[in-house]
Amino acid sequence: MKHFISKPFITGITLLGLLLVLVGCGLQTSPVADPKGPIAILERDLLYTAFFIMLIVVIPVYFMVFWFIWRYRAKGGTGEYKPDWHKSSIIEVVVWSIPAAIIITLGYLVWTYSYKLDPYKKIATPENTINVQVVAQDWKWLFIYPELGIASVNELAFPVDKAISLQLTSDTVMNSFLIPALGGQIYAMAGMTSQLNLQANETGRFRGRNTQYSGDGFSMQFFDAVAMTQEEFDEWVANAKSQPKPLSTVTYGQLAQPTIGHDVEYFSWVKPGLYEEILKKYARRPETTLRRHPPATTQPACEGDTPC
Repeated sequence: MKHFISKPFITGITLLGLLLVLVGCGLQTSPVADPKGPIAILERDLLYTAFFIMLIVVIPVYFMVFWFIWRYRAKGGTGEYKPDWHKSSIIEVVVWSIPAAIIITLGYLVWTYSYKLDPYKKIATPENTINVQVVAQDWKWLFIYPELGIASVNELAFPVDKAISLQLTSDTVMNSFLIPALGGQIYAMAGMTSQLNLQANETGRFRGRNTQYSGDGFSMQFFDAVAMTQEEFDEWVANAKSQPKPLSTVTYGQLAQPTIGHDVEYFSWVKPGLYEEILKKYARRPETTLRRHPPATTQPACEGDTPC
């Protein structure tokens, strides 16, 4: 028995399959396309600009592929057969000038936006900036507020009308700090400090994470960046200061132990200079302290057949 499946049925099944595949897509799951801060907006605009510039090459290529297939088809094609053809100045100009113009344009964008999006560049005055020291650990993020004397784990809070200036380091392997909705990615490395300046245009809770593989807990190394009103931020600070747990040297040593899926935690007091102590842990010692034995001042004398 011969079974027939109608074309509308196949089309409907195909469209339904595409909808099922795309049902999880949206701006909520694509924060790069729906930025919530001025830095992220600039990065999105640069991404889209570069994409559309490159389409200048992609779209004509696809168009010409189908046009050539139709024009030079075996039966009914209108293309002229020229076996001795070898050169066209017009084609040469088009083939080389358009890619050259695209490269020049992209180079200009890279040059200008490298300065506009410099992660070390301050984006607000000091009085409108919250300074935060960030320490990457296994497998969590520690945020120290040196001016407020408090700290939190896996939660970065800040007022929506102020910028945040981050100093980042690592107390483990290299990590990569990223909040897609607010902007740029930057590495956190042991014994080194990098900087990142961000800002939010609206209140909200934005997911941040480590994008550099760092071991067993890498897939769960998330944190929340929370942009709130000034009143809400004052309440958040008061709540942190009311916690019974201080961040001393001993407490930090316990916190630095590897954990996966660490809960949000607050510290009411932070040991002054703790961030600098973490940096110094990985500072290179002077060469003289690396010697196990003092070098010989003179060479031993050689006598007879005794080797030197």
